[in-house]
Amino acid sequence: MDLPAVVAVGGAGLLSGAVNSIAGGGSLLLFPALLGVELPTLTANVTNSVANWPGWVGQVYGFADDLKAQSRRRLVLLSVATGLGTIVGSVLLLATTSATFNLVVPVLVLFASLLMAGQRRVKKLVRPPDKATSSGARRPWAGLAVVMAAAGVYGGYFGGAMGVIMLVALALATTDGLRRLNALKAALSLVDSTISLLIFALWGRSIGWRWRSPPQPP
Repeated sequence: MDLPAVVAVGGAGLLSGAVNSIAGGGSLLLFPALLGVELPTLTANVTNSVANWPGWVGQVYGFADDLKAQSRRRLVLLSVATGLGTIVGSVLLLATTSATFNLVVPVLVLFASLLMAGQRRVKKLVRPPDKATSSGARRPWAGLAVVMAAAGVYGGYFGGAMGVIMLVALALATTDGLRRLNALKAALSLVDSTISLLIFALWGRSIGWRWRSPPQPP
């Protein structure tokens, strides 16, 4: 990988983290950049998931006060649900062949792009801070946990626009303001990213750790 490619990928990574901190969907910026430097599709997807991990760590640190003010029970429940879903999605990705993933990825990118296009409507679902409650509960948490588990499956498998999916689900199920929702989204995204990273690092063969692209698995 030459210097211009490194700069392009590095810039896309920084921009991805910035977009994720605002609303989500930053991985849709980094993923094409990785494809542009000739990483195989499956390798680019896994590398994209791993590369976004530091950004989620930084966001959780930045939202620390907002997270402390939220219900610990809800945070633990949704984290467990997201984590279980992520395990399923990550294992499913590892079991997917490169040829199959090449067929699936255009559909995933289109789906993620449509979510990004409609993210302005997410703000309409979020109540203003003065109307937000301290509990943040609007509907039973069990239903939200199921939705977050599904989001975890999606995030473990692909991850594009996962933050938007989480924001929509949280906005529909809670009465929190946008900042508190972003804090919760960041925490759940970190859970998803951490589990994905560990699974891919220990059992995956499709991470572009090196400057030079590794061979694509069959």
